Amino acid sequence: MRQNHSKLPAGGGTERVTIAQVAREAGVSKTSVSRFLGGEFDALSVHLREQIDKTITRLGYHPSQMARGLKGGRTRLIGMLVADILNPYSVAVLHGAEAACQKYGYTLMLCNTGNDEKREQLSLAALHSYSVEGLLFNTQGRNVTPLRELGQAAFPVVLLDRRIEGCDFDLVGLDNIGAGQLATRHLLEQGYTDIALVVQPLYGVSSRQGRQNGFLQAMATQPGSHGETLEVHLDQPGHVAVVLQEFFQRRRHSKGRMALLAGNGMVSLQIALALRSMKLKFPEDIGLLCFDELTWSPLVDCGISTIEQPTYEIGFTAIERLLARINGERSVRMEILLDGKLIKRGSSMAGNDSTAHSSDVAKKSRAANSFAPSVQQTPV
Repeated sequence: MRQNHSKLPAGGGTERVTIAQVAREAGVSKTSVSRFLGGEFDALSVHLREQIDKTITRLGYHPSQMARGLKGGRTRLIGMLVADILNPYSVAVLHGAEAACQKYGYTLMLCNTGNDEKREQLSLAALHSYSVEGLLFNTQGRNVTPLRELGQAAFPVVLLDRRIEGCDFDLVGLDNIGAGQLATRHLLEQGYTDIALVVQPLYGVSSRQGRQNGFLQAMATQPGSHGETLEVHLDQPGHVAVVLQEFFQRRRHSKGRMALLAGNGMVSLQIALALRSMKLKFPEDIGLLCFDELTWSPLVDCGISTIEQPTYEIGFTAIERLLARINGERSVRMEILLDGKLIKRGSSMAGNDSTAHSSDVAKKSRAANSFAPSVQQTPV
């Protein structure tokens, strides 16, 4: 835990910045600063919040979590459960949540449930034993009974990106329907009409379902286009490649241009590896657009087009929403949905010339035939 200290004054003395100094420099009361640090945002105007925030940053003030916890009888601990820490999305959201906790004087305790129902229940029990004051939750989406019990007990919870039916919790995440529409419209505008959305299992995961809804809505606006949803299991080696090959076989006689829309960063990686094994290149042979901007997205061949999620903002905003609930806000359930950003790169930027169009069927036929032997040798 942090001690009540900050950077030293310019004169080189040992005096530490105090809450009284922050209040004086900001021209506000100590009570206002305390409310800001405690997340009581509704009690302060936007102008006051900005004034206090700038002063804290300028002075380098850090609140003492231990002292504040002892004074208020609070642990100043926040729990965060994520369904899969291997998902780059989880790590990126964690950065924003951790930054917000540091700003407001809280400590974040992270648990990875590994998309496992039993581990999720054990993690909830463990965090409860540490007396966390609130919880950020990215659920695996199946057994939600423990969360419903938290709701009945009026325990502060904010959901990350995934809704839970029957639970009256705030939610912060991506506008998944809008992002699905944005991605699909881009592919359609580039001349692709034979498009597959490749996702992990949809059941119980509202974010994936939202992206599928946006995908299907956009496809419905384009007469003559064909859209499919392909569900893949990443824990089964070779499954993505098998599902793609089956899709290519089904669509080999189609006259439309073909593209893949990857449902998240982990799916993106498996698609890229499968296409490389098939000796297919994008966009020459197939278009590709992926959810989640990853560090390697600009580096693969001509670059992979992505939908970038505002992950830092999601994590930061979720903590602020949770602190408001911790401090007694009792307003109706709130959803804060942030927009995704389309980053266009070579993988989805196909030309519209007739030569490319006429050769597309032949390319799909080659893909379906040439990759068949290697797929059959891969365990599923």
